[in-house]
Amino acid sequence: MKILDASGCIMGRLASHAAKSLLNGDEIHIINAEEAVISGNKDSVMGEYIEKRQLNHPRKGPFYPRMPHLMLKRAVRGMIPYQKPRGREAFKRLRVDIGKPASIDEKNIETIQKAQMNDNTKYVSLGEVSKILGAKF
Repeated sequence: MKILDASGCIMGRLASHAAKSLLNGDEIHIINAEEAVISGNKDSVMGEYIEKRQLNHPRKGPFYPRMPHLMLKRAVRGMIPYQKPRGREAFKRLRVDIGKPASIDEKNIETIQKAQMNDNTKYVSLGEVSKILGAKF
């Protein structure tokens, strides 16, 4: 089981790394989902997520989550063939948490250097996006 820390990681790069590992048969546990970031101007990123939430039908979908761990899980789901048996099995091996559970050992946590954000990049965290969308966590 791989335990990945999402703190300061760009969401898409982290999700693509996790998706590839899941399809290779690994079990992935991502922690600190609310600290993952989306690169870009804050207003444009917020506008995109607010628009996605408002364009759906409340009962028919498509359904876009508000909670940060579910947003990250949905990003990974978009990178695997989740409607086919191989993708469905891979998606079952994914676990995403807000914060760090007490049962996790510090020395097993991995960080992905390629997914880390640069210092001069404009970004917004998943926690901020979630709070604007109305999530309570």
